[in-house]
Amino acid sequence: MALARAGASEGYWLRADVQSGGRGRQGRQWQSPVGNLYASTLVRLRAEDPSAASLAFVIGIAAHVTLAPLGGPHELKLKWPNDLLLNGAKCAGMLLEREKDGVVLGIGVNLASAPEIAGRLTASFHDGSAAPFDPAALLVDLARNFAEKLARWRAEPLQRTLADWESRAHAIGTPLSVSLSADEKLEGHYDGLASDGALFLRMTDGTRRQVHAADVDIIRERI
Repeated sequence: MALARAGASEGYWLRADVQSGGRGRQGRQWQSPVGNLYASTLVRLRAEDPSAASLAFVIGIAAHVTLAPLGGPHELKLKWPNDLLLNGAKCAGMLLEREKDGVVLGIGVNLASAPEIAGRLTASFHDGSAAPFDPAALLVDLARNFAEKLARWRAEPLQRTLADWESRAHAIGTPLSVSLSADEKLEGHYDGLASDGALFLRMTDGTRRQVHAADVDIIRERI
């Protein structure tokens, strides 16, 4: 964020071995054990760009392309708005923050170990591999894939980026719990994305609700 304020150019990447002041979505506590990937980059918005919020789909797609080969036979899926799931457990998360015409996109990937998150399943890519992964080498691939997807986001209609994201997400009909606030929670089924990237939630009465900002969890089978 300081570099964005100082005028750093688009494409700048930072990677940390450990973060002393990292934070997750909505200011949640952040853990950063050694061996995982912690990185961020800067995008400078142009007048003709799609909405800044839709950059979440760009970094999500780039992360999926980069990380899919590491999962082996395991299923890697995107979850709205900013998570990657390995066999249904969170293995990576992304966060966007705006600074005037700059957007800082941060990503954390559980390469070596999976910090515990209350109420959520977590996983690391090391769980299914005997060999450790190199965060620095992985960032080279991520930066390249992100640059390619960013160029597409600018050159093509947003719907193509959204369709690409949807093809990498969990299935239509997946049961979801959506927390709009501390006092308002919805349950329904994933029903794709709206034209602006909002989540469509199919309610039990058959109606469709658009969700623009929320915490979303997949509902596991209840015992």
